[in-house]
Amino acid sequence: MTQIDPNAPATRQNGAPAESNRNSLTVGPNGPITLNDVHLIETLAAFNRERVPERNPHAKGAGAFGEWEVTEDVSKYTRAAAFQPGAKGRVAIRFSTVAGEQGSPDTWRDVRGFSLRFYTEEGNLDIVGNNTPVFFMRDPIKFPNFIRSQKRLPASGLRDNTMQFDFWTLNPESAHQVTYLMGSRGLPRSWREMNGYSSHTYAWINAEGERFWVKYHFHSDQGVHSLTDDEAERLAGEDAEYHRRDLFDAIEAGNFPSWQIKMQIMPYEDAKTYRFNPFDLTKVWPHSDYPLIPVGKFTLNENPTNFFAQIEQAAFSPGNYVPGTGISPDKMLVARSFAYADAQRARIGTNYNQLPVNQPINPTNSYTFDGNMRFDHSGDAPVYAPNSFGRPYADEVGQVENSWESDGELVRSTYELHAEDDDFGQAGTLVREVWDDAERERFVNTVAGALATVQEPVLSNAFQYWKNVDQATGERIEAKVREGLANAGEIPGGDPQPGT
Repeated sequence: MTQIDPNAPATRQNGAPAESNRNSLTVGPNGPITLNDVHLIETLAAFNRERVPERNPHAKGAGAFGEWEVTEDVSKYTRAAAFQPGAKGRVAIRFSTVAGEQGSPDTWRDVRGFSLRFYTEEGNLDIVGNNTPVFFMRDPIKFPNFIRSQKRLPASGLRDNTMQFDFWTLNPESAHQVTYLMGSRGLPRSWREMNGYSSHTYAWINAEGERFWVKYHFHSDQGVHSLTDDEAERLAGEDAEYHRRDLFDAIEAGNFPSWQIKMQIMPYEDAKTYRFNPFDLTKVWPHSDYPLIPVGKFTLNENPTNFFAQIEQAAFSPGNYVPGTGISPDKMLVARSFAYADAQRARIGTNYNQLPVNQPINPTNSYTFDGNMRFDHSGDAPVYAPNSFGRPYADEVGQVENSWESDGELVRSTYELHAEDDDFGQAGTLVREVWDDAERERFVNTVAGALATVQEPVLSNAFQYWKNVDQATGERIEAKVREGLANAGEIPGGDPQPGT
């Protein structure tokens, strides 16, 4: 067996030098990612096949089915049939944790996945998000490394706070999401009692062809409630399936949870001069700039009858969009529109979309063929397009509906900065202006506990990271750790004994 030299220069799998593990190749700083970024495609494709058959991130989860209904008129923003007044239909949802494996406790501190599918007459529309409105990074080339930093050490097989904070502090755009993670949203009391967010910026297009940038918000009618660290730790030992059990039992008892569907909507031209880059996944759009617009609601009223067939094999992807909707120049979203579907092909099989839970309700006529476990087929109809024998095929030319302008040299770069863009500003606003004193106190205790076992030089980097978010809060965290007052182990990977 050949041992890889971890100190050798980074390469692609063919041995050629790797171009960048920090920035994807884009058309200008704000432009779309290009398919000829071989290193990005190789990185994502290899990552999607690292583990079989468990999902790599978001392995532990559960879900249910229900109904959505549009109660307002947002037709001036989108022509999608799913969002016309009075529209209704079936939904599927899957909640999950990001880092934990299948057997991990539901109540470990983590971001919660919130994946929602609308079965519409125009096809499946998937909104793949979390219970936080932002994410850890803005460039997909970093994603596999991020997930590995949240998993396990290669020698001991243990999770490790030093590894986590090493990645976070060396990627300061993570600060906003990590602040959410270490706050109350890192420990929701139940899936029924947390909000969901698209996090990404998507596109809506109306019947006149006008384009809008949008963010989806799903607000829990049950309210938003969290666990304390002590409650979460106790439940992790007493009932590792606490959140899964709570959702199933509530629906079984007829206590159907529901969420309000709301949107933030930005006119297309606003994006060019908005004070934050609207496609940066680490940023929010303040509601004072773009207030929430009500759309409707969805209700979960149906438990799965077979968990594996209906939930474990549910295959969500942000690439599943319908006419009147679409993706944006958000680099993470563009990459995920490929990576999610590719992960499902590796995990479930080439024809995963033929499984009942993944089938759209409208008829399909796709020029994809064969592959393992093929069930639906087109008989002896032509298998190529165009053809002269009457089988319809698509032939769109010219400007497309879901479109944006971009021009520039191919570069590896972060987004161009807008007026108020920086990595720590919105995280600091969350700490200083959104949270109250009690929330700040819990946050200091949680972060200090997470840092109690972190090694140098990562520890000093972490103290500075939090001072960059908020100087006073960072100083309190450092003092608590330096003085040996932090109780370690408040997120996975910590030592259960007091830190020194």
